[in-house]
Parts: sequence; structure tokens; C-alpha cells
Amino acid sequence: MSFPQPKPQAPQLPQHLLRTIDCQQGAVRAVRFNADGNYLLSCGSDKSLKLWSVSRGTLLKTYSGHGYEVLDADGSFDNSLLCSCSSDKSLILWDVATGQVTRKLRGHAGKVNCVQFNEEATVILSGSLDGTVRCWDTRSRRFEPIQVLDEATDSVSSLKVSQHELLTGSVDGRVRRYDLRMGQLHVDFISSPITCVCFSQDGQCTLTSSLDSTVRLLDKSTGEMLGEYTGHKMKGYKLDCCLSGKDTHVLSCSEDGHVYCWDLVEGSLSLKLPVGKGVVQSLSFHPTETCLLTAMEGRVQVWGAEPPEEAEEDAMAT
Repeated sequence: MSFPQPKPQAPQLPQHLLRTIDCQQGAVRAVRFNADGNYLLSCGSDKSLKLWSVSRGTLLKTYSGHGYEVLDADGSFDNSLLCSCSSDKSLILWDVATGQVTRKLRGHAGKVNCVQFNEEATVILSGSLDGTVRCWDTRSRRFEPIQVLDEATDSVSSLKVSQHELLTGSVDGRVRRYDLRMGQLHVDFISSPITCVCFSQDGQCTLTSSLDSTVRLLDKSTGEMLGEYTGHKMKGYKLDCCLSGKDTHVLSCSEDGHVYCWDLVEGSLSLKLPVGKGVVQSLSFHPTETCLLTAMEGRVQVWGAEPPEEAEEDAMAT
């Protein structure tokens, strides 16, 4: 006798608030998971970068060295290094364990909006108000970038790197995809300043959010628009968007105090997460689990698929 196959479960969404962390570093400009999702980084308007345990909500270390507010940060694949960027026009490479500044990188002519390691953490890429993306060798003692990409005609607001590809979004309304292996540049025009860009997990699509309060899903190779997601408010702030871990949902911050979560294929709104009364400044989706970070004013919220009691029981069981 054969039993029927169990029905595939609908993908769960991070709709339960697990904890709120009062970061005590002014307004939190960005929140980011580290590579394995066990830690989070919070970038503060008080010039500090902080490292927290996601499961406990405890502060592990504070990194001080920027001269103005910290706007973005990233952790290396092996959790040994951090990089951060700031309105002070610099980037800092940090030693995670000691909290010491390993290198301070200067060269941008305006505030640095976004920063990311490549996958081996041998290169840091940074995008700035000065319209350039600069590539820095983390192992070299030289203080000049190894490459400067200056195709943007306005501020570079967001960048993502995946293997040999670099995706950038600019206030000039263009999404640029650099194939670093082939030396090619692909440009897609979106008629509104871009606030955030990212690759889909399967590497086939790109997601962009812009100041016309629209998130768009584009086919990476053809530039064809596959989906448009609206309902949220994004008119004057640089806010994040992202895809859920399995590319089932599109998520975006909003100026109305919510995170909007749409079904990727249908385009319908699956969840409107009430974070608070202010602007949801930043978000980050866990690399493997149904867990979401949001940032509003001076706090970071951790959201999960299960209510807090069940989540704690699961954590204790593992």
C-alpha cells in the first residue's frame, strides 16, 4: 500500500517578532546578516559599527574609527574580517576578533553608500556619491584602488557582487551589470533613481527598488521585466529590497513603517509586516533560514516564521 505524497508546504514567511535590539548608536542606517546568519551588523549614525548575536540579541563588539555616520557594512565568508563605509568618504577593514582597524581606505570624493566583499574576501567593492565604484585589494599594502568604475553619472546607491559579476544601481536611473571576467558592461534603464539592487539566489534575475515606489524583477541576460511590485512607499529615502532565501518572495522596506512581502511569481502582496511608526530603513534576509532583520530609528527587529516560544524550543533542541 502506498501513501500519498505529503503536499508541499507553502513557504513560511518571517511574520513573528522574536526580539527587538536597542542598538544605542543613534539611527541605524543599515542592518546586515553575516555570511552564516549567526551574527548581525548594525551601522550607526553615531559613527559606530556593532556586532550582535542574532539568537540572544547580545552585543559582542563595537568597532569605532569612522569620523561620521556608518552607512553600510559586510562580513567576510570566514567571519574574520569586516568592512564598513561612511559619510566620512572612507572605508575601514576591521579585524573581527580584536576590533582593530586593519586598513583605512580613502579615495572617494563623496560619502560612501555601499560596500561588499567579493566571495574570497580578497577584494572590497565600494560605491559612492561621487559616481564611482572602487575595487580595493584587501591583501595589498597599497592605498590606491586596483580599479575604478566611473560609468555612473550620479551617485552609486547600491552594489552586489556574485562570482564574476558586479551589479550596481545609481541615482541616474541605471542598473549596470559588469561581467568582470569578460570585461563587458550591460545597462538597463529604469526611469527613477535606484535605491537598491540585488541578484536572485539562482543568479538568473536582478531585483531593483527605486524612488517611484516600485520594485522590479528583471531577467539578467535580456533585461526583460518579469515582475513589478507596488503598494509600499519609497519617495525620498534610500531603502533596501531583497529576495527571500528560496526566491519565493520579494521584500521591500517602506516609508510607512511596514515591510512589504510579495509573491514573486504572482506579484500579489503576501504579507505586510508592521514594524513601527517610522521609516523602515534597512532589511536583511537570513542566508538559509526564514529569518528577517529590520531596522527602524535606533532599533533592530528580528523576525521568524515561528512565534518566540517555539523558536526558543527549536534552538534549545538543536
